[in-house]
Amino acid sequence: MEQIPVLIPLCLILAALVSFLLGTWRRALAYPVASLGAGLSFAIALWGLITVLNNGPQHYYLGGWVAPIGIEYVLDHLSAFMIILVTGIGLLCIIYSLRPVQTELGERSVFTYPLMLLLLAGLSGIVLTGDLFNLYVFLEIASISAYALIGSGDGRAPVAALRYLIMGTLGASCYLIGVGFIYSVTGSLNMSDVASLLPGLYQSRLIIGAVALMVIGLGLKMAIFPLHLWLPDAYTYAPSAISALIAPLMTKVAAYILIRLLISVFSPHYLGDVLSVTPILGILGAIGIIAGSIMAIAQRNLKRMLAYSSVAQISYIALGIGLGNPIGLVGAMLHIMNHAVMKGSLFQIAGALQLQGLVEVNDLAGMGRKLPYTMGAFTVAALSMVGIPPACGFFSKWYLAAGCIEAGNWVFLSALIIGSLLTAVYFFRVLEKVYTSPDAPQVTSRYSRPCLSMLIPILIMAIAIIGLGLANSFIVEYLLEPAASTAIWSGR
Repeated sequence: MEQIPVLIPLCLILAALVSFLLGTWRRALAYPVASLGAGLSFAIALWGLITVLNNGPQHYYLGGWVAPIGIEYVLDHLSAFMIILVTGIGLLCIIYSLRPVQTELGERSVFTYPLMLLLLAGLSGIVLTGDLFNLYVFLEIASISAYALIGSGDGRAPVAALRYLIMGTLGASCYLIGVGFIYSVTGSLNMSDVASLLPGLYQSRLIIGAVALMVIGLGLKMAIFPLHLWLPDAYTYAPSAISALIAPLMTKVAAYILIRLLISVFSPHYLGDVLSVTPILGILGAIGIIAGSIMAIAQRNLKRMLAYSSVAQISYIALGIGLGNPIGLVGAMLHIMNHAVMKGSLFQIAGALQLQGLVEVNDLAGMGRKLPYTMGAFTVAALSMVGIPPACGFFSKWYLAAGCIEAGNWVFLSALIIGSLLTAVYFFRVLEKVYTSPDAPQVTSRYSRPCLSMLIPILIMAIAIIGLGLANSFIVEYLLEPAASTAIWSGR
């Protein structure tokens, strides 16, 4: 069982290699190999989750070199929570991708599935590693794969990928320099070892500089407002299958890194009470909730509306981190999961519509009658984004609101409420088109139902939105509260 943490990324890397080799020989083989590899990694992740719940955290030391000398992989409550999210959504997105990849990428699909698997391997490694530099290595694997996948599209996709590459490289460089500062002071890269050495070094200028650089770098990767400029074009112009994979995962894993550093390396007390980093994140989050929602209202392209919506939703996570209390952090972690599932569902639906030429919000007029299952799933996800129970989006906002009340921060609470109202504005505008407007005449003759390989993942995601809402108390009690309890919330 101790090999579980390393088996997940290893399985995905091997699947990427086999998918590429078989795909170059016979292109049709790349998809089943990728699906099998992603399915196996998800099964191992489930096994790992059960193991953590029954036996506690699992540790693996690469090459038998015990930390802090060697590289450690850790499967604890927080990483088990995240790895299920990464592998589960990754599996559904790869299953979903068959028709979009065939239609939009053609011969380029031989590279698509290996890159998708490498992306998932990088994200899995980020989640599971207990080493600060090894985290950077996996971050670059995931990022380079994402740049290539986005740039594989037509039209403005290569330009969007170039912008993402420039800003993503800047973010990764800031993180790496910060890691270098930490190593120069502590002589260690292992997270738990660094955490034990830092308390006596908190006033070091190099440590303060490291914190600043790492938070800025991760803010760029996370696309927190106003560092979000790469995100709208990347999500809008990427191929449909790629948007559906990157939108729910890339920024959420960056948020996970920030939370992991907060609770496992630096402590909320140091980042909040001593350096005031988390309060600044909270302020940026409150502003981003409003700004992102307003920008989403202004969009007429469906994918671009969803992209700006992501800016607002990521800001909810930043606000939860900025609250500086356990319940706010639980809300932030829960919103990582909820937003990943909601936005994954929405981008899958947007991709299915885009394949039929339905790109603008106005194109969706009357589609509720023509595509009842697809638009029904869209409705579930949209209502969850607004925060209507029992969908999962309600519960993370509930915890965030409770965190605001506990902190006595009525400004942040107001931002949460206003953001939810603005979210209702742009999603209800779409739902009004879908269900009450007359059929769009230019669309009536060309629509068709999505194939099963697309429809089944869409429906599973919609069911998951309700299921995760109903299971929120279990997730919070057995996974998120134990993770939040490991943090040092005060200087005592």
